[in-house]
Amino acid sequence: MKTISIPKEKTKTKESTIETKNNNATMKALVYHGPGKKAWEDKPKPKINLPTDAIVKILKTSICGTDLHIMKGELPTVTDGRIIGHECIGVIEEIGLAVTHFKKGDHVIISCITSCGKCEYCKKAMYSHCENGGWILGNLIDGCQAEFARIPYEDNSLYPIPAGEDEEALVMLSDILPTGFEYGVLNGKVKPGDTIAIIGAGPIGIAALLTSQFYSPSEIIMIDLDDNRLNVAKTFGATHIINSSDGKTVGKIMKITNNKGVDTAIEAVGSPITFELCESILAAGGHLANIGVHGKSVTLHMETLWSRNITITTRLVDTFTTPMLLKTVQSKKIEPKKLITHRFKLDQIIEAYATFENASKEKALKVILTN
Repeated sequence: MKTISIPKEKTKTKESTIETKNNNATMKALVYHGPGKKAWEDKPKPKINLPTDAIVKILKTSICGTDLHIMKGELPTVTDGRIIGHECIGVIEEIGLAVTHFKKGDHVIISCITSCGKCEYCKKAMYSHCENGGWILGNLIDGCQAEFARIPYEDNSLYPIPAGEDEEALVMLSDILPTGFEYGVLNGKVKPGDTIAIIGAGPIGIAALLTSQFYSPSEIIMIDLDDNRLNVAKTFGATHIINSSDGKTVGKIMKITNNKGVDTAIEAVGSPITFELCESILAAGGHLANIGVHGKSVTLHMETLWSRNITITTRLVDTFTTPMLLKTVQSKKIEPKKLITHRFKLDQIIEAYATFENASKEKALKVILTN
């Protein structure tokens, strides 16, 4: 990962001061120790490394489906000893010398994407591919399922929380709302009157369901194996729900669409079976928008897709829509707090993971942990 250049003399002075102040400071954090291994343990409290850094005391955090992929060992970029987590809000405790937009005591949304704001990709609003950042939090650098976190490039990687806002709801703006919207709805080219299908009624799928309604699709078909999640999706605006366990999903969708298929299929699971299901239900000219994190290869059925004007899209979330989504939450156009089903104290995080890993049994969507 590239970093900005700063004068050596200034660096030595700054770092020596910080090290003296935080000499033996420790905190509690959730640490990944390889597939299936995690621990709530002592770690050194983070320090300012660069003048564009901020140290944030975590107030509320959550567990993402991607964290479960990490815990299974499916993301080799995450190594033993890494603090996990990339969905959180907090209060700034300390800022670097170059910080201009924030001050100590500010309450902030921490974006899951870190962006320098200066590189070629940032200038294209492709912040997920920032040459100096991207998705590094809880991946390539320590994350925020901890008491404190270091946030690089804070001027571009934090969002101010307006006074009086419900901070639990705003945790959803760290990742899942912009992810569902950007990967699924925008990439899927959802338009007024469209018929769309969302495969996966977990938090990300429901985030796509919520934000797709900005564009007034005529039909929103939600597909999952979990009846509880499907019933929740119905309360959030799904016009049809399908439990795919009987293997008859394609036929049911064709019946709903008069044998045409859907205009947009949003894959929000990350498995070969659900990706192929998306391929099977697209209308001519349709869009397959992939959200799911795939740990295995999928089959691309070009023998049936090659002539049908199908578009398949992938991406990482860039979070360029976060300011707009914040306004929609403030105006109550969408209410992401309804996704929260379980609440824990931060030091109960092992229990929270057990609940989230058994989401069907526990009827869990989003869990919130409070420090």
